Amino acid sequence: MLLALHLRLDEETDFMLQEPGERSDDVEVERERIRGLLSRDNQALIVAEVDGQLVGYVAILGGPFRRNRHSAYIVIGVLKSFNGQGIGGSLLGEAERWAKNAGLHRIELTVMAHNTRAIHLYEGVGFAREGTRKHALRINGAWVDEFYMAKLLG
Repeated sequence: MLLALHLRLDEETDFMLQEPGERSDDVEVERERIRGLLSRDNQALIVAEVDGQLVGYVAILGGPFRRNRHSAYIVIGVLKSFNGQGIGGSLLGEAERWAKNAGLHRIELTVMAHNTRAIHLYEGVGFAREGTRKHALRINGAWVDEFYMAKLLG
């Protein structure tokens, strides 16, 4: 189910990192990726489900070294047809609760500078812009800047 969600997100939006066809559609490859993610105590995967269908997820990817174990990179995706229903905010809230309980101090993410809906969501739950990554991505032949955003958890 999660693989199907990832593949659908890749198809329906340019705001995710991977392009259509770039992600493996092999279930065993996805299973191993999830096992690896869940193998560390500063990482988690949280999903949103509506009527038995996965409609969104947030991955919390903790730093692998003693000096950055307190910090985690967030990846979030919500199906377009479920945007504006509070799912993204709920996923981020759950991610923050989980991160605090896991002893993390900082969560961070990047967002494409023209993704105003996501920027509004992130700022609304307390993320602050820390910088701009100029020409961080190339999408449909155009350079795209990303904002680096973070939230300190206390």
